[in-house]
Amino acid sequence: MYHGIFDSHAHYNDARFDEDRNQLLSSLPEKGVCGLINCGTDVTTSYESRTLAEQFSFVYFAAGIHPEDCRDVPIKALDEIEALVQHEKCVAVGEIGLDYYWPEPPKDVQLRFFEAQLQLALRHDMPVIIHDRDAHGPTMEMLRKYRPKGVLHCFSGSIETMKEAINLELYIGLGGAVTFKNAKKAIEVAKEVPADKLLLETDCPYMTPTPFRGKRNDSSLIAYTAEFIAGLRNINTQDLIDKCTENTKSLFFNA
Repeated sequence: MYHGIFDSHAHYNDARFDEDRNQLLSSLPEKGVCGLINCGTDVTTSYESRTLAEQFSFVYFAAGIHPEDCRDVPIKALDEIEALVQHEKCVAVGEIGLDYYWPEPPKDVQLRFFEAQLQLALRHDMPVIIHDRDAHGPTMEMLRKYRPKGVLHCFSGSIETMKEAINLELYIGLGGAVTFKNAKKAIEVAKEVPADKLLLETDCPYMTPTPFRGKRNDSSLIAYTAEFIAGLRNINTQDLIDKCTENTKSLFFNA
């Protein structure tokens, strides 16, 4: 069994964990998980993430408003996010970014919330956790403008976009999607991303790695993603896990 696994992106407040949340979280350390970051997607889930972090010593949280959740939200809601990021167990502003896959919310609304939260993160010297779906160009434009510390979570861009992100000193988060049969771009990125800029994540309960695709994801299954990436890079799996955990601590804890 592997040890020292740090899940850099999870959503344990999701309803799919309602029946066994506390039991599952309590079991993770004995399955090799040393830490995880639970990410908010709006004000409510950011508070829920804080509650989980207060409940479990190895759980930390991020507070933010996701691009899909910013419609009909007053910009004033960011005052609550700003208060949350000052909590001792909050390690990032997130999950924030742009999602142009769906026609709603409008792009101008998404951009306004993304920019305001980048500014918030800089005011508090906090890293950001970036969601970028079908919006690589506008996302990178904003990141070039503000140059935050942070990670492009569940990275789905090209090698070229990855290299630009690395030049901005950002990290690349990879999860179970890299194990999917159609994950050609993610596989190339997994091979090429510098070892000191790679983070492992689940995005649980979503993005469950092969061979469990279609089932609920959890942090213990990072082991399968790590094995797959280590195989692509022709390195030892535990060494990959150790390096990714070191990177996670470097970004979120300045360790």
